Amino acid sequence: MKLAIMQPYLFPYIGYFQMVAAADKFVFYDDVNFIKNGWINRNRCLHQGKAHYFTVPLSNAGSFREIHEVEIQPDTVWRRKMLALIRHAYAKAPCFDPVFQLFEQTICADQAGIGEMAKQSVSSVMHYLGFDAQIVWSSSRYGNRNLKGEARVIDICRHEGATDYVNLPGGRSLYQPQAFADNGIRLEFIAPNLKAYDQRAASFVPGLSIIDVLMFNPPEEVRRMVTKGEGEE
Repeated sequence: MKLAIMQPYLFPYIGYFQMVAAADKFVFYDDVNFIKNGWINRNRCLHQGKAHYFTVPLSNAGSFREIHEVEIQPDTVWRRKMLALIRHAYAKAPCFDPVFQLFEQTICADQAGIGEMAKQSVSSVMHYLGFDAQIVWSSSRYGNRNLKGEARVIDICRHEGATDYVNLPGGRSLYQPQAFADNGIRLEFIAPNLKAYDQRAASFVPGLSIIDVLMFNPPEEVRRMVTKGEGEE
């Protein structure tokens, strides 16, 4: 059984979804420390031909709080502004209506925490693309907060009975293949496939939120793009 583990990110880039699709089960790693200026509460869209951040404001963010403890600012002003930004950026995109609805349902959902909103952003996209992913949450499952880094990931793999652990290339500096092999687990890295697509812009801007990919491509095409992540040892 292939397992992937990653912090919940807000409408992450397509490489994140290629990793999820390559696994049989996916763990939202939401009981680790929140990272400021990361991808948990923000991402980038294409606005006037350039990458532009959209950010969910938080009430109690801090590097000593776990992701599932961080709360979203409850007011509606930022939500209206974010929806207006996405509408202005993509109103003429060929797949605007269903994708904007998906985005709006997530941003306007009655969620108190950023972890919940980020999880919903990933789950809703997987459902939209027709993936039947098994998804669980580390904060409610393993009871291994005493472990850190690689040891904790290996412990989660053992809890789930994983034979393979799937990760993005950034994990090469964090994980040692031999440590996994000693526990009967194969370490596999998925190289993101960021193939260009028509953004109706002068030049292609790669690595934006999955929302950008969805706006310009029908779900069946995005599904093909998601399943084209390249496996590496």
